Amino acid sequence: MSLARVIALPRPRSEPAPACLEVAHVERRFGRLVALADLNLEVRRGETLGLLGPNGAGKTTLLTLLVGADAPDSGRITLEGRDVGRDETRARIGIAPQDVALYGNLTARENLAFAGRLYGLSGRRLRERIDYALGVAALSERADDRVGVFSGGMQRRLNLACAIVHEPSVVLLDEPTAGVDPQSRNHIFEALERLSAEGVTIVYSTHYMEEAERLCDRIAILDHGRLLALGTLGELTERHGSGYTLEVAFESHVPKDLVGLGSVNDETLRVLTREPWKVVNRITASGAAIASLHIERPSLEGVFLVLTGRRLRD
Repeated sequence: MSLARVIALPRPRSEPAPACLEVAHVERRFGRLVALADLNLEVRRGETLGLLGPNGAGKTTLLTLLVGADAPDSGRITLEGRDVGRDETRARIGIAPQDVALYGNLTARENLAFAGRLYGLSGRRLRERIDYALGVAALSERADDRVGVFSGGMQRRLNLACAIVHEPSVVLLDEPTAGVDPQSRNHIFEALERLSAEGVTIVYSTHYMEEAERLCDRIAILDHGRLLALGTLGELTERHGSGYTLEVAFESHVPKDLVGLGSVNDETLRVLTREPWKVVNRITASGAAIASLHIERPSLEGVFLVLTGRRLRD
């Protein structure tokens, strides 16, 4: 069994895009509570950056500052070199807050029209953007229904649509799939992948590790207002993960010279290692008949728990 059949080779790295959003030495306090402490972070143009952290880590506070709805006590946040608090800069940013920000007595189209007019859209351009946003949210056929009768998943999709109706270059998302059904959740993923393909920069705050793994180019892990780690999934698991898990089932028995590599259960050998390639080569070189070989990479959840601890955060 060749190694190439088991582990996909990494793709060549391209040069990183220039910074789009820059957070420089930002601090935000609420009385004695330090929500963000000397935070430094860059979001690259066109990337999807995931924000992970326990409750109270500072994720929502950071998004509020990024959109310009609040100002840091110290430090600076800029979009393409300009402060995010400026009106012309704020208009280039869209946000879908964790608490759905919709008017239940208005239709989906009316909610989008209201959001678009806040950013100066009108006439034909407004109508075009409303139609686009409805299509992204898969709500074109329900455009003239009142939002109050929508399911939770439909409201979440419309919440996202309101964030993009004015064609922002940066979209901030705070728990955009909280409480939605699997179909709506998958559609939100597809919508975000579409936006990413169109070159939109996305900052994605979530508690769901699998969402970050699927959607995010890089992932930032925060706790107590500080940046603990930042990198691609591969970089994070390489630096902070506990290692790869290899599970090898042999057709008869585990060869004696391989027993010392890990734990043995009947005909199955389980090995935890940071060098899976060397272990695979040693196993295949033994000449033993292999029934199956499975490699599980270090998980983002494992990295998260290593960095933030296992203590409950209520």
